[in-house]
Amino acid sequence: MSKNYLIIGAGSGIGKAIMEELNHSNNQLYVTSRSRDKIEAKENIHFQELDVTQDFELEIPEQLDGLVYCPGTINLKPFHRLSEEDFINDFKINHLGAVKVIQQALKALKKSEQASIVLFSTVAVQTGLSFHASVASAKGAIEGLSKSLAAELAPKIRVNAIALSLTDTPLASNLLSTDQKKTANAERHPLKKIGTPKDIAKAAVYFLGEDSGWVSGQVLTIDGGIGSLR
Repeated sequence: MSKNYLIIGAGSGIGKAIMEELNHSNNQLYVTSRSRDKIEAKENIHFQELDVTQDFELEIPEQLDGLVYCPGTINLKPFHRLSEEDFINDFKINHLGAVKVIQQALKALKKSEQASIVLFSTVAVQTGLSFHASVASAKGAIEGLSKSLAAELAPKIRVNAIALSLTDTPLASNLLSTDQKKTANAERHPLKKIGTPKDIAKAAVYFLGEDSGWVSGQVLTIDGGIGSLR
């Protein structure tokens, strides 16, 4: 049976991988990006140009079966160098953008028999990592939002989050710009490799589907073992 899914930030990286995973079985995908040229035109893909830091009005169908919010930041600085603007910008993109999207999509999600929302956090929320004060603060708010909404919107709408470590996406390009950087970052992880968008997309699709029908209010950590293994 075809479903209607909204993917915010589908132009590259994890959002694009999720779009590709869902692009089958006549699913109707309502996708956003800040640039049209990053989305391949297809009959079942409905594009909207969107910047989550600005005012916007979502173009969505009357019913949505799933929502994935992918926009994020990697703003790594020593704490004394982080400005108020850094904290505000990270919070706007990671947290407030998700809030605005969910509020606009809520009526459509409630019309589904079993809808699902997937948000993204970072391993740095539960595992202290140097230079992550701003982004970990914003993603910590996402974990709180996920659990609060999971309680409030049950039983019809499930809400879960995925907490990531470093993943090979355009957002992380500065951290993975050379072979030496890739090797050094892979070695930090017990599994000795960097995550891929497809690794994360598979988990997001699980949370969106019927196989996770008894799962809500969870934060799934996908981090190459860095958060819990030594």
